Amino acid sequence: MTLSLPIDPEANRLLERSPLALLTGMVLDQQIPLEKAFTSPYVLAQRLGHEPDARELAGYDPEGLVEIFARPPALHRFPKAMAARVQQVCQVLVDRYDGDAARLWSDAADGRELLRRIGELPGFGKQKAQIFVALLGKRYDVRPDGWREAAGGYGEPDAYRSVADITDPESLRRVREYKQQMKAAAKGAKT
Repeated sequence: MTLSLPIDPEANRLLERSPLALLTGMVLDQQIPLEKAFTSPYVLAQRLGHEPDARELAGYDPEGLVEIFARPPALHRFPKAMAARVQQVCQVLVDRYDGDAARLWSDAADGRELLRRIGELPGFGKQKAQIFVALLGKRYDVRPDGWREAAGGYGEPDAYRSVADITDPESLRRVREYKQQMKAAAKGAKT
């Protein structure tokens, strides 16, 4: 089963076939709606006129990439920072995985190594890395031994805690409810 978000069907298909698009969506998934984050790789490809690869994005003129990210509608609410972040992640892919985003996960020995690899990417803290491990395991059958444990609570079946659990409008609603509960709890803890 793959990811099925309430976004343009072509954007969903790109996420299915392109490991780099999937990873880019996850990079962008912060401080904007997840639909926007995971649609932006498709919009980026449209603006470039083709599906980019990691080498192209890593070597892209930084100011030119910011312009592409910032063009209305911007790919992210922080286009300059996120263009740089995507470029940094692509550089790691080039340096460590021969530019192949799928190699980030395809040859990980176990869940702990997968979590470590993802967590070493620019912008990926523990929680974001765990969510991506869960997304890979639940929707893309990337399941090295120990992947659920590495994903923490996000790896639990039917957890409805993150993008990894979204398969239809109902699951999206449940994930949004969970996130609202977590925000309310965090806000309550601060007072």
